[in-house]
Amino acid sequence: MTGKREPGGPEPSRPPELRELEARARERSAGAEPGDGALVVCDNLVRVYRTEDVEVQALQGLNLTVDEGECTALVGASGSGKSTLLSILSGLDLPTAGAARVAGHDLLAMGRRERLGYRRATVGFVWQQTGRNLLPYLTALENVALPMKYTRVPRSRRTARAAELLGVLGVAHCRDRRPAELSGGEQQRVAVAVATANTPRVLLADEPTGELDTASGEDVFAALRRANEELGATVLVVTHDPLVSEQVRRTVRIRDGRTSTETLRSADRTGAEEFAVLDRAGRLQLPGDYVARYGLRGRVRLTAEDDHVGVWPDG
Repeated sequence: MTGKREPGGPEPSRPPELRELEARARERSAGAEPGDGALVVCDNLVRVYRTEDVEVQALQGLNLTVDEGECTALVGASGSGKSTLLSILSGLDLPTAGAARVAGHDLLAMGRRERLGYRRATVGFVWQQTGRNLLPYLTALENVALPMKYTRVPRSRRTARAAELLGVLGVAHCRDRRPAELSGGEQQRVAVAVATANTPRVLLADEPTGELDTASGEDVFAALRRANEELGATVLVVTHDPLVSEQVRRTVRIRDGRTSTETLRSADRTGAEEFAVLDRAGRLQLPGDYVARYGLRGRVRLTAEDDHVGVWPDG
């Protein structure tokens, strides 16, 4: 962890922006109603998949809040629950237990009509597989205009809005090309335009750079950042790409179906500090490298110091 303070030592200096992020993180973990005022709220979220012989717990009491305007990365090993979380937030899946709210929508209580409207207007989604994001027989402009048809935007406005989005995201030159005529990076940038066509409050992206080379991946992330900064979408992106996760101000790590740590960065990305996430029941996950370094397993011994809690190997 960066920014670690030795017991009894002085508080390390932090950029003002980082201190502001830390204060917001403390507010998120305070004892008030979970996620008070946040745009995305997951409270003790559980998702269990069952077959005849196997039960898989994809999410095991996950807690997460995201404020409006944030651009946040979700990271974690394969099978940690990241994609399951995005499926729930997108309205494609339902949790087994817990609570989830996005922009005032209770994702567990939504009826069929509300869920359809939610998926059309409140959230946008970008898949990892480029072929899943675009209809192959439509041009880029037609793909971007299509979601607006379902929200009854007038035809003339649809074309103008689609052209505007392609320009903002740097793919105006692709407007009359079909997906097969585009590179992978161009397809994903057009997919971001499709996902933001109806001005969603939240833009979800599941490994959007996973099939791309480094240069194309940087272009796609730049498009996501423009969607956040210029188009006003709150962005939540699942990624294994450190070049992506290190470019956002907040990175949330998920381990074994729970949020384990958060890394907060200053606006210029020069300062960063990692925090363990303490839930309302007082549980936290220690980073794996700390567990290995200090030989922590099974029972651990806690000591209450003046300004911190000590965690020691048993014996």
